[in-house]
Amino acid sequence: MLKLGLTGGIASGKSVVAEILRELGFPVLDADSISHKLMEPGQAAHDEILQTFGADLADSSGHINRHKLAAVVFADPAKLAQLNSILHPRVGQIIFNQLEDWQKSGAHAAAFVEAALLIEAGMAARLDGLVVAWCTPEQQLERLRARGLSETEARRRIAVQLPLEEKLKRATYTIDCSGTLEKTRAQVQTLAANLRDLQAT
Repeated sequence: MLKLGLTGGIASGKSVVAEILRELGFPVLDADSISHKLMEPGQAAHDEILQTFGADLADSSGHINRHKLAAVVFADPAKLAQLNSILHPRVGQIIFNQLEDWQKSGAHAAAFVEAALLIEAGMAARLDGLVVAWCTPEQQLERLRARGLSETEARRRIAVQLPLEEKLKRATYTIDCSGTLEKTRAQVQTLAANLRDLQAT
């Protein structure tokens, strides 16, 4: 089973690519969802995040307000690095345990790990290849503004990630998400067919 990363800048289309891959029968692990789960009360990273960034980030039921946390860490690179050092090793452990289980089951030609910071977190080096989803910087900004971020917040989020050129240099496969959904889907279908052919040989 091929273990592949799926990455790209924020709002570049990787979640859309992940969804199409799932529709085509490939398992995809979403690092963001795993991170969010780890922050829930009683989970591995919850207490450490509150001790590091302040108990006032939690509501009365103990849930961490992720918007407040994002406002803190994206305004300060040192704090973002602190948060990543709490989350990334735990997320990585869950991901690689799951990939091992899938590999043993022998049920899949390939499995994917979807994460914006796959290269930055050092996880890409442990995978068999990298799919990079991309769109134009203008589209990224436009999509982030549509999600309710200000232009300053949007640019800040883009700036903390590895530049697109660097990601594309490391790509095994690329998916251009700057066009229509149909064009993106056609590229993912081609990728899926190639992966199945590779495993069949």
